[in-house]
Amino acid sequence: MRARAVWFVLAFPLWAQWDPVLLKNVPLLPDGQPNLTAPAPRTADGKPDLSGVWRAPAEPRTFLPKYMANLAADLPPGAVPLRPAAAVLFEKLAADIGKDLPSSHCLPPGVPISLTVPLPVKIVQTPDVIVTLHEEANLARQIFTDGRRLPHDPVRTWMGYSIGRWDGEVLVVESSGFNARTWLDASGHPHGEALRITERYRRLNVGQLEMEITIDDPEYYERPWAVTILFDLQPNGEMMEYVCLENEKDVVHLVGQ
Repeated sequence: MRARAVWFVLAFPLWAQWDPVLLKNVPLLPDGQPNLTAPAPRTADGKPDLSGVWRAPAEPRTFLPKYMANLAADLPPGAVPLRPAAAVLFEKLAADIGKDLPSSHCLPPGVPISLTVPLPVKIVQTPDVIVTLHEEANLARQIFTDGRRLPHDPVRTWMGYSIGRWDGEVLVVESSGFNARTWLDASGHPHGEALRITERYRRLNVGQLEMEITIDDPEYYERPWAVTILFDLQPNGEMMEYVCLENEKDVVHLVGQ
């Protein structure tokens, strides 16, 4: 099924910045500018260092958030194997142009959409846990790398439960325990509580982080499907405070079709 183009209105804070401070793991060129094509940095224990402030790509001319608008933007028509009932739900959500999108109501967006919004995501890496800090809604997500397993009967939450392991140069993250209230993207690709997400993070160099995201939800999709997104480092970037409900006046105008 072809994902239709969807117009939606979201309240994002104006792009702002603290005083610029270069990240410590970013080397410099002779002219003092960040060397974004240098080899990826490593931690003290030899693992690739994913730390930094990252942003998902936007459309070159419109600056609309490409993968937030449609996670399957790079896939050919019909590549997302929606089951018939899920296809009907997808059409309904898309037709309502974001009325029930959680972010439209200042609710947590879920995964993977929390990574693809046009706002910074900061990765903080330690040996036992990797934390992602999201400017969107001031969210935080823990990825446990201490050897634990996914819970058998998890509490269903907006951001799920995540564990990680290293496969050579790649951080493999498995997540489950999601509630069914979030969307995969703003066009309305749905999911249920059986959703399992696998992310594979590979830092290509100082300036780019490749992430492969696999969606596995047998209730809504006939088979797993995957996308690959390149994130750009913000070498002088830092997180800003985002309070969605401050002076919020949009929700009453979200009426859908």
